[in-house]
Amino acid sequence: MIRENKVKKMLKEGKSVIGTFVKITDPCTVELIANAGFDVIVIDNEHTAMNKETVVNLIRTADAAGIVPIVRVRENSRQQILQALDAGSYGVMIPETSTKEDVQLVVERTKYAPLGNRGYSASQRSANYSSMNPKEYAKLSNDNTMVTVYCETLEAINNLDAMLSVEGVDIMFVGPFDLTQALGVIGEPNHPKVLEAIDMIVKKTRAAGKAAGIIASDPDKAKQLIAQGFQYIIIGSDQNFIWTLGKKYIKELKG
Repeated sequence: MIRENKVKKMLKEGKSVIGTFVKITDPCTVELIANAGFDVIVIDNEHTAMNKETVVNLIRTADAAGIVPIVRVRENSRQQILQALDAGSYGVMIPETSTKEDVQLVVERTKYAPLGNRGYSASQRSANYSSMNPKEYAKLSNDNTMVTVYCETLEAINNLDAMLSVEGVDIMFVGPFDLTQALGVIGEPNHPKVLEAIDMIVKKTRAAGKAAGIIASDPDKAKQLIAQGFQYIIIGSDQNFIWTLGKKYIKELKG
């Protein structure tokens, strides 16, 4: 059932939101992240081999644990966006959006009329299996579903103003490592070219009245990015947490 999206509310109030990517398919990962106090999880259906049933179960677990679930879909596809939202995701992150037309398609596929033309059904999980008033459900969905698009290519940098002009976008998300490739310095996220581009993106995004999002490697980096103007910070992933702590322990024990 659609409820108030507390993450969207926090962003509108100018607050910072902290989340992480979920790549592990066991629902207990979501429960652990929620218990740790994160605001949001991004279920990574782009860089993993998750099936549709797994995504639904992770969303269901997030609802039970009280954390906002967002799905990063594999592409700007009507079917993938529709299935993620019908399953109860509170929003989608769409990679490789590089033009105003790309962003308009995302909004059209994410929102019901009059904002878009998302395939309408009031019998799926997000509408509590037909128990909600159909008209009320559509309005609640439009109000609470969060749209995140990416600026991670040279084309997107050149089209940023036009992309930010699209009504219905909540977050412009920076992909630092994809930017390193786009700017010819692959694997160098701290290269001056990349840092300059990131600074430009966050300033333009804030000026357009939207929230800027980005990946952070650790809490210190996250604090730096928040001070720079980013509100939507995704720190690592469940896999990364296990690897980082495991490596630390082994180094302390074995040297």
